[in-house]
Amino acid sequence: MTDKTNDPVAMWQKMVGEMEKGFNSFANQAMSSPEFSQAMNRAGGVAAGAQKQLGELMEKYLVTMNLPSREQVTGLAERLQSVEAQIGEIKSMLSQMAANSGLSQGFDGTPRPPRTRRPPAENGDPT
Repeated sequence: MTDKTNDPVAMWQKMVGEMEKGFNSFANQAMSSPEFSQAMNRAGGVAAGAQKQLGELMEKYLVTMNLPSREQVTGLAERLQSVEAQIGEIKSMLSQMAANSGLSQGFDGTPRPPRTRRPPAENGDPT
C-alpha cells in the first residue's frame, strides 16, 4: 500500500477539491452582488431582443420566399382539425339518417350515392 502523504493521485484530488471550493466561494460572492444581477438582466434583455429580431427577420424571409411561417402552419393545422371534426359530425348525422330511413349503406357505414350512369343502349351506342 502507498502512503497517503506521498500518493500523487490523492494530492491531485486534494488540490482539485481546494480549487473547487475557492471557485464556488468566488462565484457565490459574485452572484450575490447587485452588479451581477444587473448584468444578467441586461444579457437576458439583449438575448430576448435578438430572438425577437431573428423571428421577425425569419418571417420576412419566409414571406419573400412565399413559404408559410410556423404560426401560419399552426393556424392551418387548427383549422384542418376543425374541418375534420365537422366532417365527422356530418358523417355521423348521415349514418343516423340512413339508418332511420332504411337506405343501403356502403362498407364504411356511409350511404351510397345513387347510380347516375345509364346502361349502354341496345344499338351499340356506348353512352
